[in-house]
Amino acid sequence: MRLRVGLMLIVVLGVGLLPAAAQPRTFVALATGTTAGVYFPLGAALAEVWTARVAGVQATAQTSAASVANINLLARGDVAVAFVQNDIAFYAFHGTEMFIDRVANRPGAIANLRGMAMLYPETIQVVTLRGKGINSIADLRDRRVAVGPAASGTEVNARQILRAFGLGYFNIREDFLSFAEAADQLKDGVIDAAFITAGIPTAAVQDVAASRELQLLPIPREVVEELRGQYPYYTSVTVPGGTYRGQDRPVETAAVMAMLVTRQDMDERLIYDLTKALWDSVDRLQAAHARGRDIGFATARRGMPITMHAGALRYYRERGIR
Repeated sequence: MRLRVGLMLIVVLGVGLLPAAAQPRTFVALATGTTAGVYFPLGAALAEVWTARVAGVQATAQTSAASVANINLLARGDVAVAFVQNDIAFYAFHGTEMFIDRVANRPGAIANLRGMAMLYPETIQVVTLRGKGINSIADLRDRRVAVGPAASGTEVNARQILRAFGLGYFNIREDFLSFAEAADQLKDGVIDAAFITAGIPTAAVQDVAASRELQLLPIPREVVEELRGQYPYYTSVTVPGGTYRGQDRPVETAAVMAMLVTRQDMDERLIYDLTKALWDSVDRLQAAHARGRDIGFATARRGMPITMHAGALRYYRERGIR
């Protein structure tokens, strides 16, 4: 009888263990950017947080060509969440700029794009070297300039800012390079300047400053105000002196905002849990990169350019975050 009871107990315990053992995991792919930018270290930290703190979730951060590429990855269903610039999110949601359907000549809106969180300012850094005789963006005429990967968020910023200085691809020699490629070619003297939109300090710019005498070109406040008349997502910021080796003085420039986006069809409870884990562990992101210190509740919803996902919205309402 004792043996029989023991066998019954083993069977009951075994049955009790089956649901846990068979519980499926939810895989969450997070699109970031290149390893030389800010999205990747923050994304790697966030993926670790989600895997550790959200039951049943296995999150992974993957490299990409950043904002525009990330929107397309989301639209295809290849990733669940992505880092993007807020201006690019707006263009995608409304089907403008690079999201116009050129074949049908109509907006190609990504209608199921949804917001999760506003993060930190992405600073537009126009980088050159001392001794090139380049002291203003206007001096880039006839120069070889890296404008970011083709159709990337950086490339859109470059086009708009060049236009504000009376320039365009018709009177510069543009190169569509990643941040790391731009840094290497700037150090080697292949290009004269590079546009880099990322949180500061940016690894690619630090790389240049480590071996060459770096110079940041200013975008004066009045030019940023002119840009805002057409592109309301720009804001004036200052790169503090000492941000990079040899950059002793503060430099005025422009910025957009980094944010997290997802898809409308993502499970509401999952996005709620991911949003909660993000803010419960924001200190982990703050430790992952200097720009993480700019991430906080105060700006979690400020300037959100698209409709919020229902799961994220529920979390913010519960916390009283407006």
